[in-house]
Amino acid sequence: MGDITTTTTVSTGDRWGVPVVGLVGEVDMVCEAPARAALVEQLDRRPAGLVLDLTAVDFFGSTGIRLLVEACGRAERHGTAIAVATSRRAVLRTLEMTLVDELVDVHPTVPDALEALRAAGVPFPRQAAACR
Repeated sequence: MGDITTTTTVSTGDRWGVPVVGLVGEVDMVCEAPARAALVEQLDRRPAGLVLDLTAVDFFGSTGIRLLVEACGRAERHGTAIAVATSRRAVLRTLEMTLVDELVDVHPTVPDALEALRAAGVPFPRQAAACR
């Protein structure tokens, strides 16, 4: 059997002026540095809110938990509200088992996470009539 390599994509963007960091594939040690860099870069801009999009993550283990807990700590220090978007069982189960789901708001989709941030009073730089 040959080597098995994983492909993880890290993307950044914004929706309605709110930064969104997206991870696709497997969140493991291979993608740790670029994922951390993207989260730090966005959080150091000190936005009012940030969404971590994990809706296309197939594996989320201890590296993912560590990245998320670090991001939550940095967000708290900067006064940034953070929400996670995912309905993937691989992510949800890990968040539940480690109780990290009690640390961060988890929503099934990015629009749901954005709506939750808006409902919590996070000002959107470009206000959308509806975040859908």
